This record gives sequence, structure tokens and C-alpha cells, in this order.
Amino acid sequence: MFQLNFRIRKQVFLEKHFSGDSIDYRQIISLFIPMLIDQAFLVCLNLLNIAMISSSGVAAVSAVSMIDTLNILLISVFVAVSTGGTVVVAQYKGSGSDLMVSKAATSSISLVSSLALCISLFLVLFHSPTLNFLFGTASAEVFAHAQTYLIGSSISYMGFAIVESICGAMRGIGKSRVSLTLSLIMNLSYVLLNIVFVNFLDMGVLGMTIAVNVARYSAAIFALIYLAKMDATLHVRIRDMFVLNLSMLKRILFIGIPFAVEQVFFNGGKMLTQVFIVSLGTYAMATNAISASLAALFLVPSIALSQTIVTVVGQCMGRQNVKDARKFARSFLWLSSFSLLLMGLIVIPLFQPIVSLFHPPDEIVNDIFVIILITAIVQIPLWPISFLLPSALRAAGDSKFTSITSMLSMWLFRVTLGYVLGVVLQFGIIGVWVAMNSEWGVRGAAFLWRFRGQKWYKHRLIEPNDNS
Repeated sequence: MFQLNFRIRKQVFLEKHFSGDSIDYRQIISLFIPMLIDQAFLVCLNLLNIAMISSSGVAAVSAVSMIDTLNILLISVFVAVSTGGTVVVAQYKGSGSDLMVSKAATSSISLVSSLALCISLFLVLFHSPTLNFLFGTASAEVFAHAQTYLIGSSISYMGFAIVESICGAMRGIGKSRVSLTLSLIMNLSYVLLNIVFVNFLDMGVLGMTIAVNVARYSAAIFALIYLAKMDATLHVRIRDMFVLNLSMLKRILFIGIPFAVEQVFFNGGKMLTQVFIVSLGTYAMATNAISASLAALFLVPSIALSQTIVTVVGQCMGRQNVKDARKFARSFLWLSSFSLLLMGLIVIPLFQPIVSLFHPPDEIVNDIFVIILITAIVQIPLWPISFLLPSALRAAGDSKFTSITSMLSMWLFRVTLGYVLGVVLQFGIIGVWVAMNSEWGVRGAAFLWRFRGQKWYKHRLIEPNDNS
């Protein structure tokens, strides 16, 4: 009897908060679960990679962390443009136009891949000036590792871009299981190859670069084969990727460009923060790298929710159903806060065994714990409104506001306050993280204000019966 009552109450709750005219809770769950698995795997992969490379010494960890800051900045650009494709695909899917769904997916894949190729060529050719400009104060040992890792990472960008753009298109039509499969192929092969090259063959940073290239290009080849031979939904033809559809590119870039600019400035601010973390010394760099990896554990469900809401709100807006879009955004915000509380209760008691995977010097363990504890508490109310809510606004076409707000809050608060607390007032790496957590509150308040108004859903990204 108790189990029956529980099932009834659960179904009533899900119907009330996660079902509407545009989409129901069963569809949302089928979208969310693969994305949750994907995020959990990605975070564990990052933890494992940092743990493996830590066996090569603090200098190797610092170099990988340093270049990964740049990698995240550039990859976020690919993801931003791909998100533009996801939003357009989702809105056309909601409107019921299968032909335009196919055109949007094709344009997104070709656009993101071309962008990645251009950036990759630039960094391979100008890797030395780039490193000198960004991390010239690093020690010679760290710099040498960083040079190897930058070149290897740059070569892999196009493989990643192909996989990401195809996954984005699949998420837009609600086929998150396909995107999960492609992501697992890429990342599972990466971690297995890392074990071979880094641990067994003791190739260090060079081994990581070989592993990432083999993994990403293998996954890209598989993704293209899937589109050409197995997919029965998007109807994408490889040869169509070489034909420019300017009308469709314009729609994708309407979302993609502001988001990409936001990501450049946002992650550029994080990279500038990394620059003055470098000045704090190698231990501070290692503290930051390990803390970031641990903090990512808290965010696994919330990041999956922020990805899911792009498809959900995008399809709601494709049906021009603002009521559903508002309802789902609110429900996702509360669910994200609950998940952050739950993850904090799980991760904090396990701090010692988890941090021991990184073999940190005893001198930095206490600082890592303080950073993780502060972050675990602050993120419960602030992270969802700072990062999940703008995903919902962007899915409705409100890309400019979200991008401008993110850029301003990053540079006016996180970077400036981080420098003051970390360097001027000499609070070190803990001061930098306190500044970051404070910035979440500023940007979150701005997004809440926008969400309560009407302008965010007034954008017309697609037109009914559009076949251009």
C-alpha cells in the first residue's frame, strides 16, 4: 500500500512540475538520463586524467592545468556555436518542420567544423608566441610540458568539433542517447589510451596528446558514418555539409555568435585569473587544478539539467508556448539546487580519499578543503540561477542579454575582485575562489530579473512554415 501511494504521489509531482503541452516528464527523463551519464563520465575522466598525470610531477599537472584553461576557452567557442545549432534544431523540431531540422543540423556541423579547423591551424603555427604571451612567467619545466600539450590539443580540435556539433543536433531533436553513445566512444577511448600511454609507457604529457587525438578523430569518423549510414531522423548527407546555406547559418549565428563572444570573454577572464595564479607559484596552480576537478563533481547533475533545458525550452518556444517554458525553467532551477545539496552531502565526507588520488603535497591539502567547502555551500542557491537559467533564456533566443551580462559580471567582479583578494590582499588561491563564488550572485540576480520580465521570449528565431 505504501509503495502504491508513493508511486501515485511521484507521478502527480512529475505531472505537475515536469509535464506540459509541449513535452511531458517521460520525454524529459529520457533526455536527462543520457546527459547525466555523459556528464558523470566526463567528470570522472577529468579526475582520472589529472590523477594519472600527477604521477609525472607537479610541473606536469601545472602545465596540463594551464593549457586546459586555453583549451576550455577555445572548445567553449565550438560548443557555443554548436548550441546555436541545437537551439535552432530544437525550435524547428517543436514547430514540426522535419526538412528545416535537417538543414539546421547540416549547417551547424559544417560551421563548427570549419571554425575548429581555422583555430587549430592558427595555434599550431603560433604556439610559441601564444605561450609566451599567456604564461611567460612559468618555470622552464612547466613551459616545456605546456608547449607539447598545446600543439597536441590544437590538432585534436576538429575531431572534437565534428563530434560536438553532431551531438548538439541529436540533443536538439531529443535523441540524447545517440549523443551519449558518441561521447562515450570518444571519452572512454581517451581514458583507456591515457592509461596505456601515460601509465604503462610512461610518456607523460606527450602520451596525453597522442591519446586525445586518436580518441577524438576515431569518434568523429564513427559519428560521420552514423549520420551517413544509420541515422533515420536528421537525413543529413555528407556532401551537403560543403554547401553554404546562408539563411540557416544566420539563424545559428544569431544564437552562436553572442554565446561564443560570451565564452571568449568569460573563459578569457578565467584565463587571466590563471595568469595571476601562475604568479602565485606552482603550488597555487596545483591547488587550483585539483580544486577545479573536485568542484566539478558537485555539478554533474546540474550541468546535465542545463543541457536538457536547452532542448526542452527550445521545443516549447518552437510551439510558441511561453507558459510551458516558464514552468519548466522554474522546476529545473529547484531541481538543480536540490541536486547540488545532495552532491555536497556525498562528496564532502569523501574528501580525503578523493583528494588522495591526486597525490597533492601536504602543504596544499588544507587550502583545497577550504575551497571545496566554501564552493559546496555557496553554489546551492547561486549556481542554478547563474548558469542553468541563462541556458533557458538562450534557448528562447535571448542570447545577447545573457552574453553581455556574463561578460560584464566576469570582468567587473570575478577578475577584478579575484586580483584584489588573491594578489593585493594576499589571500592567495582561496581569495581567487571567493571572488568567483561572489560573481555567481551578481550574474544570477541579473538573470532572475530578466526571467521575471517578458523581453526574453519576444525574439522570433524561426518563422512558421519556413522552408528557406
